[in-house]
Amino acid sequence: MSTPFPRPSYAAVLRVPHARRTFAAALVGRLSYGTVSLSLMLALTRSTGSYAVAGLVMALFGATSVFLSPYRAGLVDRHGPRRALLPMALLYAALLCATAAACWRPGVPAAVLAVTAAFAGACTPPLGPSMRAVWADMLPDRALLQRAYSLDGVAEELLFVSGPLLVGVVVGFAPPAVGVVLSAVLVAVGTLGFVTSPAADAPRPAGREKDDAPTAGRGGAGQGRALLQPVLVAAGVGVSVSAVDLLAVAYAGQRDLGGTTVAWVLAALSAGSAVGGLLNGAITWTSSARARLPFLAAGLGVSLAAAGLAPGVGTLVAAVACAGLFVAPALTTAYLIADESAAPGFRTRAGAWCNTAVNAGMAAGAAAVGLLVERLPLPVCFAVAGAVAVAAALVPGRRRGASARWAGPVSRRPSRSRPSRSRPSPSGRL
Repeated sequence: MSTPFPRPSYAAVLRVPHARRTFAAALVGRLSYGTVSLSLMLALTRSTGSYAVAGLVMALFGATSVFLSPYRAGLVDRHGPRRALLPMALLYAALLCATAAACWRPGVPAAVLAVTAAFAGACTPPLGPSMRAVWADMLPDRALLQRAYSLDGVAEELLFVSGPLLVGVVVGFAPPAVGVVLSAVLVAVGTLGFVTSPAADAPRPAGREKDDAPTAGRGGAGQGRALLQPVLVAAGVGVSVSAVDLLAVAYAGQRDLGGTTVAWVLAALSAGSAVGGLLNGAITWTSSARARLPFLAAGLGVSLAAAGLAPGVGTLVAAVACAGLFVAPALTTAYLIADESAAPGFRTRAGAWCNTAVNAGMAAGAAAVGLLVERLPLPVCFAVAGAVAVAAALVPGRRRGASARWAGPVSRRPSRSRPSRSRPSPSGRL
């Protein structure tokens, strides 16, 4: 890998040594994130008989999972994937199994369910950011890394579509708690395969970089300012995307169209995102990621605002598909910028901040749009949701001041097993 890389393409990404094995293992583990929410919600509802209790427990599970994500990613940066990620995943899987056992029969106190679910969420392994950090170590060529991130984003989108379908198959012949156990098995098996891959030892723990780093105060502050743009754009995208779910339901309800319309609208968003992600990875961009990101966020916002003016279902589906074209490219570009802004040994954490922003934005968007739909006309609600993404596009992009002293954006210092390093999840996404 010390010689020039082949012409950038998705096939070239997967031909890199250990790439297919590592990526496949990570996807197996990340499929758990596509199955666990629905499985756990169904299991909790069946066990408690209360949507309120189930919703509260799910909120605790989601809150600890999302807001502790940067801390867990920091453990991976500090100790490496093998020493931090596997114990985290095994503990997470064990706690999921304990939660499934508690849900197996009715009558378990809600406090017990809340505590086990909250602890399980706190241990959620950051497989998405960890995989993106490994991509960066395997691919010193920025064009290849762009394709790898695009492929990663599209695959994650498909996981969050196929995960609920898999749960639907499972609950067709077994209690919902079995779906929770399946989620535990997937994350344990996938993480084990991921950390045992030779590529997983590439990211070096942060503690080894002290001799190379500028002063902590200046570097940390500069890195924080450089991360502001991708993190805020990721949050804005999260708000806008989550708004589509409820707005589609409201649109169908106002016109008595039924659930099929909602399914088509959401499928159009996912399909548009997948197509946009593949196109974004296939294009050889001449502009920098920081220059592209505002246009991608603005494109999402304008398309979503236009969707509110749709006179019929067909027009709405087309407009939402157009909005989806910007989702995966915006998130992929945000991850690329986060990588460029990350000091050595902080890659997983940088990507985790973007992940946290997306998930927090989705939660905030769902809550805010739920209030707006009852008070404002639907076209105005679409416009407000789009305006959030447009506002995020106005955040100025700033490079990390010490970037030249850390390393350039195209390549990084050689590692033990690879000649150079370049440079972290949908989704969402962990």
